[in-house]
Amino acid sequence: MKKTQNKIRRSLGSKIFDALNLLFLGLLAFSTVYPFWDSLVVSFSSLKGYLSSSVHLWPSEWSLEGYRYMFSNPTLWTSYANSIFITLVGTLINMVLTIMTSYVLSKTYLRGHRLLTFLCVFTMMFSGGIIPTYMVIKDVGLLNSVWAMIIPTAISTYNMIILRNFFSGMPKELEESATLDGCTEIGVLFRIVLPVSIPAITTVTLFYAVEHWNDFFSAIMYINKQKSWPLQLFLRSMLYENEAAYQSGGESLYLLGQPMKMAAVMMAIIPIMCAYPFFQKYFTKGVMTGAVKG
Repeated sequence: MKKTQNKIRRSLGSKIFDALNLLFLGLLAFSTVYPFWDSLVVSFSSLKGYLSSSVHLWPSEWSLEGYRYMFSNPTLWTSYANSIFITLVGTLINMVLTIMTSYVLSKTYLRGHRLLTFLCVFTMMFSGGIIPTYMVIKDVGLLNSVWAMIIPTAISTYNMIILRNFFSGMPKELEESATLDGCTEIGVLFRIVLPVSIPAITTVTLFYAVEHWNDFFSAIMYINKQKSWPLQLFLRSMLYENEAAYQSGGESLYLLGQPMKMAAVMMAIIPIMCAYPFFQKYFTKGVMTGAVKG
């Protein structure tokens, strides 16, 4: 048969639908990318260049004063170190507890399995409240410590359920064969379950890391000492101080305004964005993990 006969003839309506589909997806992609690009362009613009145009596709007047102003404060590097510590250590603790809990609750033959699952899910619907939680944090001596942003959120029920559903959907024959070969439950977990669960584990790890990096509410609630500030709290303080200086019309007016704010925004989001390329190949597969099974 000729190649032309093998081609599927597409109707005019199908071609119009594809064109509209591409147009819609293009607009959706543009609406997603442009705010980030606008923030990046403004961060490298001078205040004069920012005010000269309402649409920012390229800096009309380049300037690094916003970044210089931010980098001139030594507290920035302490805050960066605190945020990195909270993200790395907090995510490690999260994953250890989440994997252990998920693996145990995935065993339906476990006595009290339903009760334990109910108690975990119950915490998603009801919490102790802000004031009781603050009192507990204070009584255990975690105020003004970076551990106040790690220990209270040591495990997420939502992420635990995702991993539990993934573990429950794994073929039982894998674990049974490993058990027959002499593996203990710990051996099955580390040698069989975890290597097969890399997409799910990577996705949950990314969820935890982003949550720790962007955590602002816990910092403002529990941390008052400047040396323990995470990056988000430091940037908030800088924005407030410079907003007051801007309104008073001080000499540093050139350094203030939107360019300095966008420089702060880029400093906050670029580090965590650098982690996405390393997780991308697992994220697409793992993001829907556990979303179907109950």
